[in-house]
Amino acid sequence: MVYAKVEMGMVYVGHVRNRVVVFDGPQRPAEGATVRVEEVPTEATQSWGEVFKDLIGVVEGLPRDMAENHDHYIHGVPKRKKSK
Repeated sequence: MVYAKVEMGMVYVGHVRNRVVVFDGPQRPAEGATVRVEEVPTEATQSWGEVFKDLIGVVEGLPRDMAENHDHYIHGVPKRKKSK
């Protein structure tokens, strides 16, 4: 299905319960209406550190300054000066 024109319609808010969209409030789209569902990010999204926390420190045998100088070890650029 190709749409020649995109129009902004009514916006309904809801949540998913048992894999079914349940609308909050009394407003509902008309029976048979074509709808688009977009997931809204929540405040509870994890940081990358939280996502990969189980991997932190598991690799052995790397240089002590690997985090600071990873570009040196991976790409060969000059090492960074030690930060104080």
